[in-house]
This record gives sequence, C-alpha cells and structure tokens, in this order.
Amino acid sequence: FSLTGKEALTHFPSLGPSTNSAQGKVHVKQCDLLKLSRKQKRLCRREPGLAETLRDAIRLGIMECQYQFRSERWNCSLEGRTSLLKRGFKETAFLYAVSSAALTHSLARACSAGRMERCTCDDSPDLENRKAWQWGVCGDNLKYSTKFLKKFLGQKKIGKDLRAKVDIHNTNVGIKAVKNGLKTTCKCHGVSGSCAVRTCWKQLSPFHEIGRLLKLRYDDAVKVFSTTNDAVGHSELAGPQRHSHSPKHPASPRSTDLVYVEDSPSFCRPSKYSLGTAGRTCSREGNCDSMCCGRGYNTQSRMVTFSCHCQVQWCCYVECQQCMQEEVVYSCKQ
Repeated sequence: FSLTGKEALTHFPSLGPSTNSAQGKVHVKQCDLLKLSRKQKRLCRREPGLAETLRDAIRLGIMECQYQFRSERWNCSLEGRTSLLKRGFKETAFLYAVSSAALTHSLARACSAGRMERCTCDDSPDLENRKAWQWGVCGDNLKYSTKFLKKFLGQKKIGKDLRAKVDIHNTNVGIKAVKNGLKTTCKCHGVSGSCAVRTCWKQLSPFHEIGRLLKLRYDDAVKVFSTTNDAVGHSELAGPQRHSHSPKHPASPRSTDLVYVEDSPSFCRPSKYSLGTAGRTCSREGNCDSMCCGRGYNTQSRMVTFSCHCQVQWCCYVECQQCMQEEVVYSCKQ
C-alpha cells in the first residue's frame, strides 16, 4: 500500500441514509475501487468504514507530500509516481513513510471518531480513558491502528531482498513518526477548575507536524547496502559510519532514519519520474537558482485582487473593499 496517485482520483459513492444491507454493498464496492492486493481487499470488505479511511489516508498523504516538497525540484507530483515507486530513491523512501504515517494517523482518528465498527476510543490501562467518554472526549486509538496496519500491510522478514528490507524499514519509520507525536491530554473537572477530578486521553499530533518530521528525515536520509551479520546468519541493512572513531565495519541505520539504495535523478528535465521544473514558479531570493537548474527564470507582472480596509459591522458581519496590487511572478525557463 503506497501513494500511486490513482486512488485519490477515485470518487466513492456516498453511504447516505439506507439499510444495513445496502450500506454493506456500497462498502464492498468502495473496497473494489481501491488498488489493493487480494488479501487487503478481503480485509477491507470485512471492516466497514475502512475503505473511506483508506481514501482519506491517501488524500492526506498526497497533500502533505506536496506541501513539504512545494519548493523542491521534485514536488511530489502524481505524474511519474508509479515509475518512482519501482526505484530505491530518497523520494521513494519518503513516499513509503508518508503513506504508512497517513494510514496510521487516519485509522487512529477514524476509531475515535466512530467511523470504524471494530474499534473505538483508546483504552490504555494507564490512563483514565475508560471514563473519558462521559466528558465528551475520545482518545485516538493508535494501539488498534498500528496492530491492524501491520496485518493489513502483511509485513514479514524477507531473506536477502535488499529493496524489500528498505521498503519495510521506511514504512516503519512512518509509523514510528506518528507514535512519537502521540501526546497525553488532560482535562480538569473539579470545582472552580481544580484538578480534583481529571480525565486524560491520548491525542495525535496534527499531521503537518508528522510531515515536517519526515521531511527532516528525508533531508538526512542514509544510503544503505546489504551486509551479512555473521552472528545471526542473515543479511541486514548497513550504511556509512557516522563517527570517525567507530569501528571499520559498517553501521546499521537507526530505526528513525529514512534509507535509500540509489542516487536520485536531478528532476530538472521531463522524465518518466517527473515533468521537470520548466514553468514552475519560484522565489527569486530563495530557490530559483536551484529549481531552475541553471536555465534561468522568467519575470512576469500581474494584477491581483484582495480584500482590504475591512470593518466589523454591527452585529455580525465584516464589510471589506476590493483592492488591487501588482505582483511579480518568477518561473523557470524551458
């Protein structure tokens, strides 16, 4: 399961108010519309609400990827996504991580929002979650989300297949990023705001924070190769040493590192991986030189309309004038 871009273009029929039988048929149809393996489709059909959650996760992951790479040569466009996923680039590593993070996040939120039939609020035994519903709050169920996700993705140890190990590693980096953003939120119910009575629940970080963390992981991604661990007798991922005083044998990447196996193309010119950067808008003081790959950039002036001189009118609305100003746009040359 990863972001190919095709799934986000699929419009699902709305469930709407109808009988359970009709809802069930629509749910099965939604599962069939998604690009899933046979096992994943079987799990999807057995889990009402999952198809909608998968669609939400795909949209969430694509939007966050495009936001994080909006100023880069590769802007996470849907064009070339299928070819990119077949390679072991840094960009592929990010796609696997953001896909699994979006699915983990969306599943946990769907449970707490009551959109899934087989899970509900988080019920961690070390918190007062079991009473939280009385106060109208519901913890995000990351425990169920991660457990179901590993079953859904069907992760298993792959012998000497380097690429499979890399994909599983990057998928787990995404899941771990969501886990690291899980916070305990508490609410006081005592007299005059005192904490004589307190309810606590688990709450996920906004997905933008997770996306920002994964982008930092991308910037520091580690190139790896496969090496045999003589002690345990199987192959492992290995990368360059981080410290000069370390032993000569290669170091294993950290569980939080994004890893890749081959250097990325420049993404400057159109290829099967992207449309290139010609025509892309850029910031003259910021990234034009890099994004335009030395080809230079065009400068164009245009008039834009915006709301101005806004005033609050009694009682309940805001009145604005329409103003115009000149805006300079820079775009990469062909």
